[in-house]
Amino acid sequence: MLDLRRLRVLSTVVSAGSMAAAAERLSYTPSAVSQHLAALEREAGVRLLERVGRGVRPTAAAGRLLAEQGDAVIDRLAAAEAALADLRTGRAGLLRMRFFATAGASFVPPALAIFRGRHPDAELDLAMQEPPDSVHAVRAGEADIAIAVEPVAGSPERDNGLCWTQLLDDEYFAILPANHPLVDRGDVALADLAQEQWVDTEPQPSPCSEILTSSFAAAAGFSPQVICGHR
Repeated sequence: MLDLRRLRVLSTVVSAGSMAAAAERLSYTPSAVSQHLAALEREAGVRLLERVGRGVRPTAAAGRLLAEQGDAVIDRLAAAEAALADLRTGRAGLLRMRFFATAGASFVPPALAIFRGRHPDAELDLAMQEPPDSVHAVRAGEADIAIAVEPVAGSPERDNGLCWTQLLDDEYFAILPANHPLVDRGDVALADLAQEQWVDTEPQPSPCSEILTSSFAAAAGFSPQVICGHR
């Protein structure tokens, strides 16, 4: 395999027109430039440069070909290094985000506006996806981040090696008939609702319904009596 440093030396000699000028550009000694070129010719198995007056030029076939190909290789390597630098500093790359509908309508847009301001060149792959599918997408490497309802403690979805960051707590309000005895109490303890019948708009089971059920069980030791729910 041809040595990349020697290809760079050849490219510089060809563009500079002489070994002395190339040595100055590269901060090498003329002797070091000559040694690199001699080694490159041995690797290539052909003569690459010929004398022209006080300077040099690439031979018509091999020298010109290798100099041009060397330039292309060097340019591609420089582009790769620049792309890696962008990734390290967050200036480029791809962010794949999955989120549920409510999040998509509320705090995802301002969050993405901030992200765009900090990383204007990054690509975004955004899709609405309900948990637990969005969590599965992150676990499978199909997404980088998901905004989801946090699973209850002990759930397989919680204990899967993913990093969970709490964004906010969702408040729940008990809606009661106007003449219900608990209406005037203000805050209502869950235990006071143990005998009530419930209307639930969440599918059964779902992350939200599981959290509600587990909260009732943990705080008051009962499961809500759902008489009307999502079908």
